[in-house]
Amino acid sequence: MIRVLLVHDECLLRSVLAEWLRREPDLRVEETTWRGAPARLRALRPDICAVDLESSDGCGVPLLGELSRRDRDGIPPRLLVLASASRPGLLKRAAEAGALGYVDKEGSPDRLVRAIRRVAEGERFVDDSLGFGFLKAAEMPLTRRELSVLSLAAEGASVAEIAGSLHLSNGTVRNYMAAITRKTGARNRIDAIRISQGEGWL
Repeated sequence: MIRVLLVHDECLLRSVLAEWLRREPDLRVEETTWRGAPARLRALRPDICAVDLESSDGCGVPLLGELSRRDRDGIPPRLLVLASASRPGLLKRAAEAGALGYVDKEGSPDRLVRAIRRVAEGERFVDDSLGFGFLKAAEMPLTRRELSVLSLAAEGASVAEIAGSLHLSNGTVRNYMAAITRKTGARNRIDAIRISQGEGWL
């Protein structure tokens, strides 16, 4: 029996997908939101966490690493993500978090079942349709530090607040913002945030 924790923030979609997966005799499926995932993970100790990368409240991607690190008797659950090629930044961040399976959200539900079984065996599974997204992810122009600066800016932090939070000078933060604007091809800070969120970098 493969124990699966399905993580998705939209209740209707999560419930329908969980019920569909429960038809498979070898799958035991539980479901939760992103915010509830860490607690459910500790309680259920699943073999696989199947997660929708596009979290509705923005907490999902930062939790990916935490989900894949929490262990059961020293064995971390395997991470499988539901993704879209149009959000290459999210694919990159999932890869950095150690995801083993990548299922295209535009694909057939049968692909998800196949992916769960493959990942449960410790094998990698990547939908061919996500290939272009991975190519674009490799071209992400921003460094980790620039992403940190931009993330704080997206939350509404001022230059001084970003500088204080990251232990930088105000001038260094302005230099980072200028580099971010140039690298993303944006017109200004707001446009850089919009572009980066659209690509899934933030």
